[in-house]
Amino acid sequence: MDTVFRNVRVIDGSGGPSYRADVGLAGGRIAEIRGPGEGPRPTARRVVDAAGLALSPGFIDMHAHSDLALLRDPAHEPKAAQGVTLEVIGQDGLSYAPVDDRTLAGVRAQITGWNGDGSDVGFSWRTVGEYLDRLDHGFAGEGIAVNAAYLLPQGTVRALAVGWEDRPATAAELGRMKRLVAEGLEQGAVGLSSGLTYTPGMYAGDAELTELCRVVASYGGYYCPHHRSYGAGALAAYEEMIAVSRAAGCALHLAHATMNFGVNEGRAPELLALLDSALAAGADISLDTYPYTPGCTTLVAMLPSWAGEGGPEAVLARLRDDATAGRIRYAMEVEGADGCHGVPIDWDAIEISGVSDPALAAAHVGRTVAGAARERGEEPWTTARRLLVADRLGPTILQHVGHEENVRTIMRHRVHTGGSDGILHGAKPHPRAYGTFPHYLGRYARELGVLSLEECVAHLTSRPAARLRLPDRGLVRVGHRADLVLFDPETVAAGATFEAPRTLPTGIPYVLIAGRFVMEDGRRTDVLAGRTVRRTAAA
Repeated sequence: MDTVFRNVRVIDGSGGPSYRADVGLAGGRIAEIRGPGEGPRPTARRVVDAAGLALSPGFIDMHAHSDLALLRDPAHEPKAAQGVTLEVIGQDGLSYAPVDDRTLAGVRAQITGWNGDGSDVGFSWRTVGEYLDRLDHGFAGEGIAVNAAYLLPQGTVRALAVGWEDRPATAAELGRMKRLVAEGLEQGAVGLSSGLTYTPGMYAGDAELTELCRVVASYGGYYCPHHRSYGAGALAAYEEMIAVSRAAGCALHLAHATMNFGVNEGRAPELLALLDSALAAGADISLDTYPYTPGCTTLVAMLPSWAGEGGPEAVLARLRDDATAGRIRYAMEVEGADGCHGVPIDWDAIEISGVSDPALAAAHVGRTVAGAARERGEEPWTTARRLLVADRLGPTILQHVGHEENVRTIMRHRVHTGGSDGILHGAKPHPRAYGTFPHYLGRYARELGVLSLEECVAHLTSRPAARLRLPDRGLVRVGHRADLVLFDPETVAAGATFEAPRTLPTGIPYVLIAGRFVMEDGRRTDVLAGRTVRRTAAA
């Protein structure tokens, strides 16, 4: 054997009871699992005394925004230190492939707040396959920190085929989008994402989405929508996505499936009843959530959809025009813009978490828009408008609109999985980027008992592996890939807080990918064992 973990508590990812065993690894896979009294103990070149530790499959982050971070930072400690061994990127309908030069420029500007502008990353790719190849080559050809799977971003596909206009696609444009989706799936994407509160993806109607999802279904992929409302129209938006997926015959995975804003306090059981009804009728549905109440996105996403038509430069032009800016303000503060989920914006709940221009950070980062406005003696809209223009749509925000009761209720559901929705860019990111998985284990399993430890691990491992159709991941089984985490059940915890969000977790001494130590004694090694995980066969 290459490595043996002696006397470890195996939490195998199935949700069943844990047990004691020696676990041996060879050739990047689990080679032997031997309990007490089951014969001679396995031997290896390296033996680790794992008494007091739990061994589980590596955690799968079903909703990650590391699209450029994986190419920017070889250590990628925010995820590796959490025990994440696979991230699903290409989320919310906006990412960097497939593109042409025009579309890439627009997408880079649109999601600067998520990933930075990418000026430090050479955009040497245009197709999905080229992007995945770039990830596989990683740093000096060695690879990347953790594994990655890619969702085709529907908004980017629409920008490439239609542009940034708010109109139905023509038959020819729809045909091109379907070809782009098919090509991306053939090149390895695992499904399709949407951001239906983000331009230009939000301009697609249900018929268009259904046609694209039919292509996804034909390749055995899944549809992962950030749907049209998490606020005033949340339940209707969930119903819409279920209807689209059923019409297309496509598996559905609901992204960051929360029920936010005051209108939805205590209403998580209504969402779960809707899901249970669809599941009972034969629908293939799963979901992910993060174990925190605030959300995180870009400030420009709060604007009404009509303000985003034409792309980022058109948005900036509208913000600079006083009359149009007044219309935008009315939509946000009085009507409840669709970008803010149909709820009038509460500037006291919008905290600036990052800006692209460092010169703007001191006056804004860590403050709510309302707080920054009070310091300047002006109205919140004036502050927000000035910041959007000065930072060229770059600000990221924390949106304090969630409810703890809803968070706990949804995470108990049988189709729930974990996703960080972690945005690593910005001076004061959401702590979920550094803390989601240990926070599940430490806070919600050990301290609160919302889930048993065995159930919690299943939510973070085997369930997402099943959604991704990965037959040799997500469980501790002989023959499975040795993507593994060893943690201390008594001490594992998220170090990250809203005050110190870039703090690494505690209680996770070892993380392995393909049997190689990515984390050792709680420290990041220089191992780059991550590779892309590509869709390989149709259903």
